Order: sequence, then C-alpha cells, then structure tokens
Amino acid sequence: MDKVVILTGAGISAESGIKTFRDAGGLWEGYNIEDVATPDAWQRNPQLVLDFYNERRKQLLTVAPNTAHYALASLDDHFETMVITQNVDDLHERAGSKNIIHLHGELLKARSSVYEQLVYDWKKDILLGDQCTKGYQLRPHIVWFGEMVPMLENAIEEIVDANIILVVGSSMQVYPAAGLVGYAPGDARIFYVDPKPTLNYELSHRKGLEVIAKSATVGVPEVVQRLFK
Repeated sequence: MDKVVILTGAGISAESGIKTFRDAGGLWEGYNIEDVATPDAWQRNPQLVLDFYNERRKQLLTVAPNTAHYALASLDDHFETMVITQNVDDLHERAGSKNIIHLHGELLKARSSVYEQLVYDWKKDILLGDQCTKGYQLRPHIVWFGEMVPMLENAIEEIVDANIILVVGSSMQVYPAAGLVGYAPGDARIFYVDPKPTLNYELSHRKGLEVIAKSATVGVPEVVQRLFK
C-alpha cells in the first residue's frame, strides 16, 4: 500500500473562514504577531495573549471543514496516510482524517506554562488564574515564533518513506516545516496545490513535482480523484 503524507498550511483553513496573518500584511485579526505569538509577548502581556487566542478559539467553533479537508480524509480508505499540518485548528479531525501531526500546536488545548507535557483539552476561554495540576498558569498549546517545534522529529519519521506527498495551502516559506519535503525519498511524487505557489529550495530541486495553481477546495479533490484512479 502506498504511503501518502499530506502537508497542510493556512490556505486550506482560510477557505473555511479562518483568517491568516500573511493575507493581512503581517497582521493577524488586527494584531501584530510580535504582540500575541512569541514567548516575549506572553511575558509582557499574558492577558492580551489569552484574549487573542480565546477569540480565535471561539471563531474556530463557528466554522466547518471544507471540501479539501473531506477529500484528504477520504484518502484514509485507500492509502496509508499521515496529515502533517501547520494549522492549529481541528478541521482535519472533524473531516475524518485519522492520523494527524500538529506541528504548531492545537487551539483547542491548553498546557502548563512550566511543564510542557501537561496538556489539557480546552474549548472554553483560558483565564489568568487557570492552573495546571502542578499549580502553574495555563497557556495556549501553541508553538510560538522562537520556540522549538517538538513534533518535528515525528514528522520527519513519517515523510522519509512516503511514496506520495501532497502540499496544500502552504507558502512553503516558514521553516522548519517548509523544509520537510527535503526528507522525502528522491522518487516520491509531490503535488503542490496552492493558488499562489512559491517554490522554496527543497521543492525546486524535485523531479517528481507537479504544481497545481488552484485553491485547495478545487485542486485537492482533483488530485485525490487522480490518485484513486
């Protein structure tokens, strides 16, 4: 059975109504990234950071997976699949994908600000004073800019033996995630679906690359149907 590894970025979630900061000139819902998505921001103004992610969490609960999410989930019945996503939403899970690695964390979880391994399912607001079981403030379970990506090694282990790779809705400019395709076998087929595709170093040196310059909701179902055939 062929192994398919799917790398997804903000573009696929944007089509469900989740805004991305890259589409707003470096602003994310009106916020500078440096003010809400870095460890320094958390130290300076934890209330602002919590407010920002509390709003993102509420928004996430109002949107739904789109046809691209469902098309990717349908691959589970025909291939060994793994979704590696840069997105912090749960739209892949809701669409039915079973094997998912979240590189940058999950919006519907909270974790201890001191003990990273203490992670909790969390759909309500995180408030100042909410604590982990060891008595430390909870924070969003998000990998902020400047932090290590703990699931990166797991992702590399999945991609090193992939036969087919789908890259969907990613600018392929945010490292280390953008460098994952460099670990794929040399003979792997790679499909890159994005309305504004940009080839980074790793993609530009791939012989088995096919670029589909379409939105995720259009391009992904087309690729999936081709794989079925």
